[in-house]
Amino acid sequence: MLKSVRVGAEGGAKPAAVVIGVFQGAKGAAGLDPAMKKLDSSGDVAKAARRSECTGAVGNLVEAFPEKNAPAARVLLVGLGKKSDFGAAALRTAIAPVAKRLAATKDKDARFELPASKLDPKAAGQIIGEAFGLLTFDKNEFKGSATTGEGWPTITLRPTKSAPAASIKRGLGLAVSCNHARRWGFTPPNIATPDWMAKEAQRIARGTDTLSVRVIRGAALVKEKMEGHINVGKASENPPCLIRLEYKPKRAKAGAKPIVLLGKTITYDTGGLSIKPSNFMAGMKGDMCGGANTLGAMHAIATVIKPNVPVVGLLVAAENSISDEAYRPDDVLTFRNGVTVEVTNTDAEGRLVLADGLCWAEAKEKPACIIDMATLTGGVITALGSTFAGLWCEDDKLRGRIEAAAATTGERTWRLPHDESYREMMKSPCADILNSNPNRKAHPIQGAAFLSYFISDSIPWCHLDIAGVADAETEMGVIAKDTPTGWGVRLLAEYVDSL
Repeated sequence: MLKSVRVGAEGGAKPAAVVIGVFQGAKGAAGLDPAMKKLDSSGDVAKAARRSECTGAVGNLVEAFPEKNAPAARVLLVGLGKKSDFGAAALRTAIAPVAKRLAATKDKDARFELPASKLDPKAAGQIIGEAFGLLTFDKNEFKGSATTGEGWPTITLRPTKSAPAASIKRGLGLAVSCNHARRWGFTPPNIATPDWMAKEAQRIARGTDTLSVRVIRGAALVKEKMEGHINVGKASENPPCLIRLEYKPKRAKAGAKPIVLLGKTITYDTGGLSIKPSNFMAGMKGDMCGGANTLGAMHAIATVIKPNVPVVGLLVAAENSISDEAYRPDDVLTFRNGVTVEVTNTDAEGRLVLADGLCWAEAKEKPACIIDMATLTGGVITALGSTFAGLWCEDDKLRGRIEAAAATTGERTWRLPHDESYREMMKSPCADILNSNPNRKAHPIQGAAFLSYFISDSIPWCHLDIAGVADAETEMGVIAKDTPTGWGVRLLAEYVDSL
């Protein structure tokens, strides 16, 4: 873990550490790339590159400590894999052990020397900045007096031609936004209530000159006919609210329609009257990660991307609790677009608040497109594990841009189907539709099929189910075990940047 990361000046005094990229199979046995030999007048680094443990495989790490004429006192040779296969994904994998090693050695500064490849140096610098920035996430924030703390180091990254300063800074900026989202998802639910999330949105907006926040709660929610939102949250002493953020560019095109980002923000999910078993309830503080990551993306858009298109973020925030006010299985809810929903399972609450968000987005925002993100179903974990997020999008142009952004950021998606047969599956005998079909078939697709009743076909729409990728069950590169990943913050920012 790192306390902070800075970007220094190019050149200057010899850094404490130099990281040199090595391709697999270079010069027969993972030898030093010829372009790097100018850094090694003594030949000590080349000797290290010829050691048997220096394989050049992605993430392989070998250290050298040259005694004279060296680029630094510590040289780290990091494997980049085969040159023909090298790209952003390989560099992300390779940089993680480097960042963690330099955090452990507490070297004060480092620079990166990567061999020439098809990867743009700007992309390489951004990946390096993101990796080191993500290591500054404080997973010990809620530790108390029974835990002995340790001082975490600060490191300065020295830019080079293969990792320019501006791109490293961009990566660090995106990591800041991602770490905001991770912190919100990590915060205990006795602190992270809907109102607390509203205050956090207001706090980050004050740090920009392009973000504004409006919070809709109480009678205003009733006036706006936010029926799903109200019913999901009404059993809790922490009332629900709709948090609306608006990014207004300084140079927007006249009449430009906004991109709308919508996030499920269930700050705690007991399952309601359809109560979860105890072993499934622990960890439900993370059921707001769709909203947390949407808010993180809005921060990245306002502070890093700064696009010339308007963007609206909607966080449908509620706590799904239990009391004599709780909504029930068998209730029928009438949504603002006139669709009636028979409640069969109060633990399928996320789609009810998202339905209101979709209705609001279409009626109020007149959007160019809508992208929603939610920890919606356990079924998507069964289908895709923790490797891919589920993606539903029938608009070819929007889907193509989302998939391209995902390829750039390494946040992988897998397309799942929309089909009229799935919509038929959601039909109710006493209302228009059910909120959950008890047969449990195609469970993640059920969620998307339900949501499709609350958005017109004419509006490009993408649904991302991030239930499997929102949290790291094991250590994932620079993401620590049992912490939120911030999945989607960088993807949404990259998507908006591509417009």
